[in-house]
Amino acid sequence: MNVLCLGLVAADVLIRLKRNSTSFNEDLTLVDKITLSSGGNALNTALALTKLGMNAGVSGKVGCDFFGDFLVNVMKKYGCDIRGVIKDPNIDTSVTIVLVKPDGQRNFLHYSAASSSLNEEDIDSYLISESKILHIGGTFLLPGLDGESMANILRNAQKRKVMTSLDVSWDPHNKWMQKLEPCLPYVDIFLPNLEEGKRLTGKEKPGEIAEVLLSYGIKIVGLKLGEKGCYLKTGNEEFRLPAFKIKAVDLTGAGDSFIAGFLTGINKGFSIEKSGRLANAVGAMCISSLGATTGVKTLKETMEFINQNHLYTT
Repeated sequence: MNVLCLGLVAADVLIRLKRNSTSFNEDLTLVDKITLSSGGNALNTALALTKLGMNAGVSGKVGCDFFGDFLVNVMKKYGCDIRGVIKDPNIDTSVTIVLVKPDGQRNFLHYSAASSSLNEEDIDSYLISESKILHIGGTFLLPGLDGESMANILRNAQKRKVMTSLDVSWDPHNKWMQKLEPCLPYVDIFLPNLEEGKRLTGKEKPGEIAEVLLSYGIKIVGLKLGEKGCYLKTGNEEFRLPAFKIKAVDLTGAGDSFIAGFLTGINKGFSIEKSGRLANAVGAMCISSLGATTGVKTLKETMEFINQNHLYTT
């Protein structure tokens, strides 16, 4: 397996608003569209990876309910390895209501449910061992794993010579580094967004944020900068890569798709810079459609998109 994506698995109910507001004072509010889609950081990344041609698996938990069946069927449809997916009859599947504004910005209402009960005992160490990369998505929304349990999983993966990758969600409890610090010495690739990086390190500039994170032993730090692209830093390389210009329909899943692009590049043996440009392209294509991974295309189509935009030449 190229990448095992462990963590948050959820159903997204996407509601595209008619006006740039999330304030509902009337008895009835008309919206442009309501769509049921797959979601959750780990699942989004896995689905984007499979669309890019990678062999990706999911390790997470769903309930034995309509949403759980829906998500498992989506994983099967796109060819995800689902051996690590647990169906628990005693808990509901995690669900996120996504309010999508006309400019593509979102607000989230999240029901943690099954993903919040995922714990270290649920994780199949064999699946990790047979993977090239272990990616954990949804940190701070995984109370059964956040902290020392997650550190143990990452440590054991590295002992098995598995590359480790980590992404975080916004921390609703404002614990930030208190929860994450035990994990960082066992992370090879860390790809938060700029605001998350600021909260974690207390620094403002991308270079300063990356220096703090690299000091823990992380090999590659990438900061997602939205419309400004991304910033990448290793022990001896540094890149600022511009974003691709594209009309934003829905920003949901952009960060997860960015990660899928970057990990695809690493799997393919691309340089850090080339992997970053691929990541920017996958993230850009993602936001062109409603849904977390709807806009993600094949690797061939994505490379054509890059070449057509004259930001990368092979």
